Amino acid sequence: MITQACKPPHAFQYRRVLSIAGSDSGGGAGIQADLKTFAALGCYGMTAVTALTAQNTLGVRSIQPISPQMLRDQIDAALEDIGAHAVKIGMLHSPEIVRTVAEAIDRHRLKKVVLDPVMVATSGAALIDNAAISVLVRELFARALLVTPNLDEAALLVGKPLCNENDMQAAAQDMLRMGAPAVLLKGGHLPGDQVCDLLVTQGGEIHWMRAPRIDTVNTHGTGCTLSSAIAAYLASGASLRQAVENARAYVRAALSAGAAVRTGAGSGPLNHGFAPLAMQLTPLTALMPLP
Repeated sequence: MITQACKPPHAFQYRRVLSIAGSDSGGGAGIQADLKTFAALGCYGMTAVTALTAQNTLGVRSIQPISPQMLRDQIDAALEDIGAHAVKIGMLHSPEIVRTVAEAIDRHRLKKVVLDPVMVATSGAALIDNAAISVLVRELFARALLVTPNLDEAALLVGKPLCNENDMQAAAQDMLRMGAPAVLLKGGHLPGDQVCDLLVTQGGEIHWMRAPRIDTVNTHGTGCTLSSAIAAYLASGASLRQAVENARAYVRAALSAGAAVRTGAGSGPLNHGFAPLAMQLTPLTALMPLP
């Protein structure tokens, strides 16, 4: 038995990441994918659930919103006690939920925030109210470090379809003008043998990342996983560009590792745990003390 006097002093803390997102009962996307990603990359994951979804690899059956007060309590409970080195934001279905998250970012002075503007599920189901889109841009773009839309989400944000790389670059610049400090526009929905993603920043950086397309139907939760991986790498101390490149490599490896696996009858999940890392420890600081 270890008595209070014999307990070793707390000298370390985990690298911690909070996911503010919806729950996926099928386990492939949302907070379930986020937690798997955080763990695989050696981070301690926490969640603040914005909505419950009944879904699987075939699609979304129903959505049950969480109240703004319950979301606020979840965020405060995690951050006031445990703290976070980075935050990933996913599905925010209503204007009230968007405002609740914006207030929390200010209240807790959150800096490393990755905003994945989840609007449409892989199956095509809408995951956000139309009224929430403009509120999301106004309230969260400038509060995030990075915004990570796919082509469909970017098209909704800028009000026009994106059909090629020129359209992508124009849309990314439009989103910078909307207030985003940096945008990672994912081009996986463009046709072709290569996947082209674009990182642009307010500082003028324009960084194209291209790689061969991976032949797999198991793409459910790819966007959630990518944004979570970016947050995990930011929590671990990587620069924004390095975090994006590392996360992109992780997602590609997870897609390849899960390509031959069947999970459900539709679009299955990635293999998040293909090469898990040990939990990262960092010296305990006065800024984020353990209880």
